[in-house]
Amino acid sequence: MKQIKYIICAICVICGFASCLDLEPKDSLGDNLVWDKADNYQLFANQFYGWTRDLGNGTDYQNGVSDGVHSDYRSDLICTSSINTYSQGTNSIPEKDGNFTSIYRRIYYTNLLLKNAEGFSNQLAIKTPMGEAYWFRAYLHFELVQIYGDAQILTEPLDIDNEGLYGSRNDRGEVIDQCLSDLEKAVELLPDMPTEEGRLGKDAAWALISRIALYEGTWQKFHNNNTTRATALLTTAKDAAKQVIDSKHYSIFYNSGLVNTGINNINQSYRYMFTLEDVPCNPAGLQKAANTEYIFSHRHRDTDKLVVNITHGMLANVCYITRKMANMYLCQDGLPIEKSPLFQGYTGATSEFANRDARMDNTMLWHGEPYWNNDGKWRTSWTDADLENSLSCNARSNSGYQNQKWAVECEVADYYESMDYPVIRYAEVLLNYAEATYELNESITDNDLNISLNLVRQRVNPNMPKLSNSFVTANGLNMREEIRRERTVELFLEGFRIDDLKRWKTAETEMPQDQLGVKMTATWFESNWPAQARPLNGDGCITLYTDRTWSQKNYLYPLPQDQRQLNPNLSQNPGWE
Repeated sequence: MKQIKYIICAICVICGFASCLDLEPKDSLGDNLVWDKADNYQLFANQFYGWTRDLGNGTDYQNGVSDGVHSDYRSDLICTSSINTYSQGTNSIPEKDGNFTSIYRRIYYTNLLLKNAEGFSNQLAIKTPMGEAYWFRAYLHFELVQIYGDAQILTEPLDIDNEGLYGSRNDRGEVIDQCLSDLEKAVELLPDMPTEEGRLGKDAAWALISRIALYEGTWQKFHNNNTTRATALLTTAKDAAKQVIDSKHYSIFYNSGLVNTGINNINQSYRYMFTLEDVPCNPAGLQKAANTEYIFSHRHRDTDKLVVNITHGMLANVCYITRKMANMYLCQDGLPIEKSPLFQGYTGATSEFANRDARMDNTMLWHGEPYWNNDGKWRTSWTDADLENSLSCNARSNSGYQNQKWAVECEVADYYESMDYPVIRYAEVLLNYAEATYELNESITDNDLNISLNLVRQRVNPNMPKLSNSFVTANGLNMREEIRRERTVELFLEGFRIDDLKRWKTAETEMPQDQLGVKMTATWFESNWPAQARPLNGDGCITLYTDRTWSQKNYLYPLPQDQRQLNPNLSQNPGWE
């Protein structure tokens, strides 16, 4: 306990210092009582686990669901009652940016551990916390690249007067190389499997390599036309994803007991995976231990109070899902709605939900669907008796498309939803593999699709045709578009869409489009939603937001003014000068 108190006191002391990067002087943790025990390295590294993406706690960059730099609220697929200036393309240079200062402060902590580890006599005893420090240092530097592009690389815990803090930014390529180098070290140091749930293992390092290399490989391909660099990175992304696949440590979460009588009588494994808790929370009685898919997660316990009430924040008409997102879901024959004879059109209140990719039903509420929330409407047994305590979806509000992903059904107090947030899940790795493989040579074999994308596609769509080269050719599809569709649908509301549009360099096309709701004209809604006051577009669809813009400068965030004043060597991103 004495050792723990020393660490806590030291952290409290250094948090009172500030510099141009909000770093702390390294000698504040120089006491031998802090760094002379192997256990203390792990105690110090434990704080790193609070820095990942989450349901809504922490700094802006950590918000994977609620508004933040990675959130779908800043993309083209969802919106709310208020204009999001980032989605609208009208954000400006901020005076301060908590992402900038928080990320560099946290990089300092990883460097502090690694620096002190150099002189520790028993390197084997501190392998895991060292591996964690390398992993998080890579994770944080990658955040800087995604947000700002070029970034200062810091691999030493520098004093506040060190000139290294006041230098210019490194090229993004150098930062990516540093990330990959750190993760290669993490692979060597981390255990084969996590020592407990929510901790890092080798697969988490390989998975992050695949994410980073895919991101930068496609950025170089589509932004810079740098074929050599793109090829090298995409190869790395493919190979790293294959390492995770071949380890066979993870699999797509599925349970046959998660079936309801929804509009298509489908399996709900996709929906319930995101709300697994350590209490009864689904019809199959599954808890967190049943999750085979989360490679690395931000853990929550049933005694943790979240900053946000995730159910209230995402359920029903709070989150405005757009018509664009609804139209992305394939029909059960594997064809887009504009090509499929199974598509039932828009005339009825629920007709467009029929015969669709089951993830549409898993993710969205349809008009009249029973549902539960934490306003005293709970499911406790998942039997017909629960219907007496249910609400009925009334789709006639906002966009007309309503969300249920991330919303719990079991009885918990407000702000105490305790499901884990998937920082990295196996489905993403499989989709990384498929995309990296295709983008390498703009082709992919059926076998590569079968060991990756099709496993994701058929989780709750067992009868949907697999994506294959012959299927694409026979139906006049585009393989790249279908791979990207699969990624968009699967990772919806998990903080990937806007980053994907940026790296594909398609944001300039997708983001300026109007955000639309359901079709009103000549449909059930026209005669049953008489109070709808929003304007309609030429096709008779609700117009949520228009006059959206996207400039080349929006591909990167601007550096905050205060940091450029403190360090004149920090150049501003193009278009923001």
